[in-house]
Amino acid sequence: MKQTIAEKILSEHCGRRAKAGEIVIANIDFCFGQDGTSGMIIDSFRKLGVDNVLEKDMFCMVIDHSAPSPNIGVSAVHDKIRDFSREQGVRVFDIGSGVCHQVVPESGFVTCGDLVLGADSHTCTYGAINVFSTGVGSTDLAIALASGRNWFKVPETMKIIMNGQLPKGVFSKDAILRVIGDVGAAGATYQAVEFCGGAINALSIDARFTVANMAVEMGAKCGLMAADKKTMAWVKKHSVREPRPVAADKDARYAETREYDLSDISPQVARPHAVDNVCSVEEVEGTPINEVYIGTCTNGRLEDLEIAAKILKGRKVAPGLKFIVTPASRKIYLDALKKGYVETFIASGAVINNPGCGPCVGTHQGVLADGENAFSTANRNFKGRMGNPNANIYLGSPATAAATALKGTIADPREHKRRLS
Repeated sequence: MKQTIAEKILSEHCGRRAKAGEIVIANIDFCFGQDGTSGMIIDSFRKLGVDNVLEKDMFCMVIDHSAPSPNIGVSAVHDKIRDFSREQGVRVFDIGSGVCHQVVPESGFVTCGDLVLGADSHTCTYGAINVFSTGVGSTDLAIALASGRNWFKVPETMKIIMNGQLPKGVFSKDAILRVIGDVGAAGATYQAVEFCGGAINALSIDARFTVANMAVEMGAKCGLMAADKKTMAWVKKHSVREPRPVAADKDARYAETREYDLSDISPQVARPHAVDNVCSVEEVEGTPINEVYIGTCTNGRLEDLEIAAKILKGRKVAPGLKFIVTPASRKIYLDALKKGYVETFIASGAVINNPGCGPCVGTHQGVLADGENAFSTANRNFKGRMGNPNANIYLGSPATAAATALKGTIADPREHKRRLS
């Protein structure tokens, strides 16, 4: 039986050859929670009647969603997390450390071939470095924390082949939005998605994280990529653990295969209020925007900040526009400072948030007013996502966001091709 990447990783971790549709009990390499879920993880862990975390090095908590705390209730949850960390001797990344989906791989906790659970839906991000990573509820995470294992239904796999060279001014965010617009928000429900093809191979690891991050926006269980030289160089730089790269067999069985030529696509925009409500930038160009947000676990990495800074350097954002930038981690923030990107953003009129989730989740920092339009580099634009169900959110790349910030209306970043070379 030929196997997909998902089948191979789950087989390795359950100790037998597994195929799609089977239920397996598998060993977990790493798991984590964030501040919106860790309080419930702790409560569920207590109810299990287990005194100690099975393996202290296989778990961490990241305070990122509401950091620093916006109210008394959240402060109590943060203290609960810190107390559990001290009691159990497990790692906590406190306020300012960054977004969990940047902090976890950046800190070297995961590597090729791993099986990872996170109490956050965008845990699928690490598939970019050949990891089967998926989001689960707090109870399932607590079970993994206590036992080192959990159950899985081995998913069917959809193969998505991305061919062609992305045009100047078009980026990985545009590529994945194009796919989501075609597949639909539920088109890959409970499937693994394997991304491959020349366009994927040409992407940096930062850009691949963007693609894998949004697999869940198609309903996917995980988004996976094979490990190449770029992947191996990245994980060897960040992780002390030995990578175990996994590739699909040549004749592996796929539930569906879709192929895209991205050579001539325009920058893509997801319109309110659904991520699969995707169109080319030309269709929404000129739409007034009140707030531009660059950051999140999708597009808050150094490469994203570099792209935006190139467009904005020496220029001012539109009068009256709120422009917010949030580096995805403390390391990225420091690197962006050294490279001058932060100075560029501030000089253009931006507010720089501490590393974390910031306006994306809408608990604080940049909450929208009734009727306002936001352009965000995040992964979701549901009603209320940025704190107000009566506002509208458009999604796109950092380049489109930067171009939009300059005009105050949705703008085509290809106007700035020369700066993007």
